[in-house]
Amino acid sequence: MLEIRPNCELCDCDLPPDSPKAMICTYECTYGSDCVDGPLANVCPTCGGGFAPRPIRPKKNWRDGKRLGLEHHPASDKRYYSPYPKEDLEAHVARIKDVPVDER
Repeated sequence: MLEIRPNCELCDCDLPPDSPKAMICTYECTYGSDCVDGPLANVCPTCGGGFAPRPIRPKKNWRDGKRLGLEHHPASDKRYYSPYPKEDLEAHVARIKDVPVDER
């Protein structure tokens, strides 16, 4: 189950569980679409992969007899931050951004 991280790891903007701006990589690194489309150029600073929209977890349980939705599986409140300095991040993005995501 996705952790549903609460913030962009680059600019630290809030990304609530229902945010359509939240993007994740395959390792669940979480960034806002403004950072993914801007300085990150769809390159994850950690793995080098691309991003996809983070699914929105339903607020309530819609299935009888199941324990689903945010009411049973709340989003994380642990904030994450990219550990990479700006210069390293820019070099990493520049090196990879022109390689198609499916060839990285």
